[in-house]
Amino acid sequence: MGFMAERAANRMGMRQRYRTASRMQRRRSWMESKMGMRQDFEPKEEPVEAAPPTATSAAPAAAPVAPEPEYIAELERLAQLRQQGIVSEEEFQAKKKQLLGI
Repeated sequence: MGFMAERAANRMGMRQRYRTASRMQRRRSWMESKMGMRQDFEPKEEPVEAAPPTATSAAPAAAPVAPEPEYIAELERLAQLRQQGIVSEEEFQAKKKQLLGI
């Protein structure tokens, strides 16, 4: 076998190994994403917390406002529907127990 033929065969072999490895990586990546095992290596954005109030400030610090849970808005909406007569008292109580987990 000549030198040029050997180089061509070597190049073809390398190309085939690269294609096989590339195909295997795509399959592995697809399976990991389907199974929920894939990791994202991008930096996660962490929520920025407000700086604690300093003791030297003259005004008293206000308590941080907690976000309102979703079920409160749902209960308020159901109460309005009950007042309008769209939802019965029994339906309201059943849904309230379901939302509160009672």
